[in-house]
Amino acid sequence: MPFENLNNNHYVAAEKTVVGTSLTALETALSAKIKNLSAEERQKYGSINESNKLIVNKVKDYKASQPGLSSPDVDWVEFQSDFDSRDFLQSTITRLQTLIDGLTNNKILHDYDNYQAALTDYDFSKYKASTKAAGYEGKVTAISQFFTGGSTAAKPAKKIEEEI
Repeated sequence: MPFENLNNNHYVAAEKTVVGTSLTALETALSAKIKNLSAEERQKYGSINESNKLIVNKVKDYKASQPGLSSPDVDWVEFQSDFDSRDFLQSTITRLQTLIDGLTNNKILHDYDNYQAALTDYDFSKYKASTKAAGYEGKVTAISQFFTGGSTAAKPAKKIEEEI
């Protein structure tokens, strides 16, 4: 017997509304500063890797500890503002990614539960079709088109992973 109802913790309408409202507020708060980059722009500007971040951090450290060694050609107020924004955005992205990971995991469990219930219903429909009960033969035919052969028990994990 397969596992069933791996996640029976469902969202009520009020929770869905709170989440939707919160997401709208977040989108509104960020919309003026969000920039859409083309693939070429991402390639061009996305070159600051981890080692380059170390350079930025070291230059910032020198500016703080020995400002006389810093270039007068750099707008240091803008540098600090960029640094602070980058730090804020990274922290926000990390928090959002944690939420996304949790939501994705939650969805996987609900997908699995739905698929298992659908298989149970399909098996029931096949049984009822074999008894010549009205309507079930058409339902079985309609659902059977999604199975390309083999056992239905081997399909859930693959099907769910493909949707993600």
